[in-house]
Amino acid sequence: MVTRRLLVIGAHSADFVWRASGALAACTAGGGTGRVIALSYGERGESGELWKDSDPAHPQTVDNVKRVRHGEAQRAAAALGADFVAMDLGDYPLQIDRDALIAIADQIREFAPDVLVTHTDADAFNPDHPVAHAAVQRARSLAAGAGIPSAFGTVRPPELFLFEPHQPELCNFTPTTFVDITPVLEAKVAAMAEMRAQAYLQTYYRERADHRGNHARRASGNQDIRQAEAFQRVIPEVRSAL
Repeated sequence: MVTRRLLVIGAHSADFVWRASGALAACTAGGGTGRVIALSYGERGESGELWKDSDPAHPQTVDNVKRVRHGEAQRAAAALGADFVAMDLGDYPLQIDRDALIAIADQIREFAPDVLVTHTDADAFNPDHPVAHAAVQRARSLAAGAGIPSAFGTVRPPELFLFEPHQPELCNFTPTTFVDITPVLEAKVAAMAEMRAQAYLQTYYRERADHRGNHARRASGNQDIRQAEAFQRVIPEVRSAL
């Protein structure tokens, strides 16, 4: 059996759950290895339900929100059979300096994924997502060394995919690949249920899986597909024949 190493890097700790948890569960269910890296916890701009709990007698704090979000993401990743790494770079705004870029490249180099997944290069409503895209794409190139021997350790260039943003039509997203998540849907649902700080997104992404399942059936002719996740391939696929 050929096993795959799948790395998902999100700007915030919950991004992977909504957009790639099915692909992670499918990978690990098939004997592969999954890892999630969160560049930030989304403690300032992605944790509205937690900040609602703040009051003068018991004020909410950034440190407590980070603690809660870490636990949510760790449990969600575990439900998918993956592990979770938090880089805690801060959000709104997420800013990637030279040291952070090198640290991301080191993470990619250490895990040596076959497939790398991250955000689109545009997002009309989230200022951190395009920053994450640019950083991950650049870190991938640094980790792979353009596929040639370099003065630093390199890995085989991983395939690069972008996961589906919340409003794809406003984010330069065109699906090129559907992943059938029908057999692992319950794992995705369980992972989403852990994200109580953004519980309002659970229904949306459960319905989105059905919509993409419909598209995957039409594209493939496979009537057994009920739910799917959509991705956009960035690096051309190389085959020995069509």
